[in-house]
Amino acid sequence: MCGTCGCGSGENGITIKNPKDIKVHEHHHHHHDDRSHGHDHSHHHDQHEHNHSPGDGHSHTHDHHHKTVIDLEQDILQHNEVMAARNKGYFEAKNIFALNLVSSPGSGKTSILERTLADLKAEIPFYVIEGDQQTLNDANRIDALNIPVIQINTGKGCHLESDMVYDAVKQLNIKDNSVLMIENVGNLVCPSMFNLGESKRVVIISTTEGDDKPIKYPDMFHTSDICIINKIDLLPYVNTDISKLKQYALQVNPSLQFFEVSAITGAGMSTWYEWLKSNTPS
Repeated sequence: MCGTCGCGSGENGITIKNPKDIKVHEHHHHHHDDRSHGHDHSHHHDQHEHNHSPGDGHSHTHDHHHKTVIDLEQDILQHNEVMAARNKGYFEAKNIFALNLVSSPGSGKTSILERTLADLKAEIPFYVIEGDQQTLNDANRIDALNIPVIQINTGKGCHLESDMVYDAVKQLNIKDNSVLMIENVGNLVCPSMFNLGESKRVVIISTTEGDDKPIKYPDMFHTSDICIINKIDLLPYVNTDISKLKQYALQVNPSLQFFEVSAITGAGMSTWYEWLKSNTPS
């Protein structure tokens, strides 16, 4: 699973940072069997280092390796689901509307978030969790808007997990009847498997990415509630067919709701805002 996309290494730990507080809080992220976060799969490679000579029992060893990988993945996902249920209960108890924003890098996810916060912060009490492998760049952009924000740096990890969000939420001290925006690590694969306890999942795709992303990365679109199509101002310069993009997305998830926007020009943002305001707790 994640070992193939960079999360298998424990070289870099997870850190949770407040832009207003330069001190770094080291987040030691343990699963119940005392593995460090990053779910290091490196020990599996040892099981491949054997001679593949005929009759040496290779089939048995390979089957054991395959079973070990599956068990480990199931264990990680099960642990995440338990922690996600804790988050969901917390959000519901405090009447917090939590959005998990997911996309590939470069879709304009942060730009959409930044513009939304700037335009609606007088009407909606926002809190933000930023997820990136490294840097405080995005959190600093949000902090400049005077919105409470916490940065989670995942190191080698390619997605946020529910207990990371829980620790960040505790630092944010979110008030009741508010909106929490969680900007996930840019990746259309692994974040689809990790429920954060969110109220809604919002997948963002830009017109520069082509129209076949929903069928290339179906799990992400299948698990999302909202699809924002960004950079519509660039449609005259790209070959993307929005109607085809929507058709592919609806094949994967017939319940998806679409918003066509430009974070740069502001086109279509008012419709997105109306949806957001209609779901803001009161």
